[in-house]
Amino acid sequence: MKQCVHGMIYLAVLVAFAACDAPPVPLDDIVIEKTFVPEQCVRAVKVGDYVRYHYNGMFPDGKKFDSSYDRSSTYNVYVGKKQLIEGMDRALVGMCVNERRLVKIPPQLAYGKEGYGDVIPSDAILHFDVLLLDVWNPDDVVQMKTYYTPENCSRKVEVSDYVRYHYNGTLLDGTLFDSSHTRMRTYDTYVGIGWLIAGMDQGLLGMCVGEKRIITMPPSLGYGSNGDGSDIPQQASLVFDVVLLDLHNPKDGVSIINQDIPQPCHRKSVAGDFIRYHYNGSLLDGTFFDSSYSRNRTYDTYVGKGYVIGGMDEGLIGVCIGEKRRIIIPPHLGYGEEGTGTKIPGSAVLVFDIHIIDFHNPSDTVVITTNYKPVVCETLAKKGDFVKYHYNASLMDGSFIDSTYNYGKTYNIVLGANQVVPGMEEGLKEMCVGERRHLVIPPHLGYGERGVDGEVPASAVLIFDIEMIEMEAGLPDGYMFIWNEDVSADLFTEMDADKDLQVLASEFSDYILRQVNEGKGRLAPGFDSYRIIENMFSNQDRNGDGKITEDEFKLKADETTHDEL
Repeated sequence: MKQCVHGMIYLAVLVAFAACDAPPVPLDDIVIEKTFVPEQCVRAVKVGDYVRYHYNGMFPDGKKFDSSYDRSSTYNVYVGKKQLIEGMDRALVGMCVNERRLVKIPPQLAYGKEGYGDVIPSDAILHFDVLLLDVWNPDDVVQMKTYYTPENCSRKVEVSDYVRYHYNGTLLDGTLFDSSHTRMRTYDTYVGIGWLIAGMDQGLLGMCVGEKRIITMPPSLGYGSNGDGSDIPQQASLVFDVVLLDLHNPKDGVSIINQDIPQPCHRKSVAGDFIRYHYNGSLLDGTFFDSSYSRNRTYDTYVGKGYVIGGMDEGLIGVCIGEKRRIIIPPHLGYGEEGTGTKIPGSAVLVFDIHIIDFHNPSDTVVITTNYKPVVCETLAKKGDFVKYHYNASLMDGSFIDSTYNYGKTYNIVLGANQVVPGMEEGLKEMCVGERRHLVIPPHLGYGERGVDGEVPASAVLIFDIEMIEMEAGLPDGYMFIWNEDVSADLFTEMDADKDLQVLASEFSDYILRQVNEGKGRLAPGFDSYRIIENMFSNQDRNGDGKITEDEFKLKADETTHDEL
């Protein structure tokens, strides 16, 4: 008896199953117990909505008479349009997606006295355990909710744009049916021209690169009454969580954003120039793919000749040395539909932040600017002169190379003797003592394509600020020794100190040095005196036996093939 009473009380508080064999208490109306309510309920069922739900149908004693689970198919129907028994039509109103209800329906709101064939007897109370999976209305449109907006949005998706995006696709109940993330590859497509389901075509419009939004669409704008045949059921609402990574239009050209233009800018790059620049390369969403800085070496190339991708070829024209600019390159001017296979995806917009270090043209000559010239400037440096000068050397971007001031002594050379780079030879010509010049030397007149390891980069333009400190006139071209007065008529005899009719190397050297010390003769300045004299002796020693005879001895004026006396 206690058990029966307890069972009656249990039934009275709306528990699904009877606790004893006593007849069930008659119901006057439906009874709803919410067995699970989701934390968020974006939308509740209204009359006229279309719903998809699973259910188990039972009698009060717990015996099952029907189940959508057994058919592996949801029950799909309009609510409030008499397509359901009246009790279920009313019980579904107000439900949220993923909500679960235990619904008890009296016979008069179910199958009444007639029942339903052999399945449901007359005057049967029905219990339904219902799980709502989807709800939409024929009037629904695409809903878009942005939950992240980037700070900068210079451009938004328009019809005919080409986009790259990642997405997670779920049903309204959260069931995942697809994801680009799991494939580790973006979805790439045109927008607004029918390449996508209608809801996505609409939902992507107006997005910025980097934006994240939820796009919810009814089945009429998704896969409709047929679904996709596998993962997406019939008449299913779809939810896409989208992040836009890239955006361009086939009509796009190169975009250039000038970030820093130095002043003054004496010259801008033109097609055919050879340019050295640093860069950081990234995708439009900021994903890094390459940098010259990481290699600690500039990228060096000709521009306007097809040596680099089309967009970079175009973007490097018209730059100043020292300029920093951003170059945005659409894929058809970058790496196209294929990308590079690893770092750069197919159809990717590229962003290059570049810094121009220097550029030159193979036809460039030394640019000489005189910063100071003394009032008296008559003796000008020429080939063969021995000059002493100070210099400060740097690259076009100001990077220090070297300075004679650091060593406290001048740099000394003989002009025309190939002791410095050709550009410096050119820059020193016709200078006078005290004069100061600024030289810009292109690499083909400097250290060329190889540079100087650890000091001068390959193909670098050089800057020299020079000051002429001293100058000693050189000898006429082709001479290493000249007489300051008339040559002795008995020169050989004077050299032959021991009068043995032959001049040894020591006799020759002693004699020449004595003439120089007495001011009667002069050696070419800037060279090792002993090397010059040794060379002079060799030229006179015709047979190479280590001594000069009178027959071998000749003056410069007597022949045209030697540089001796």
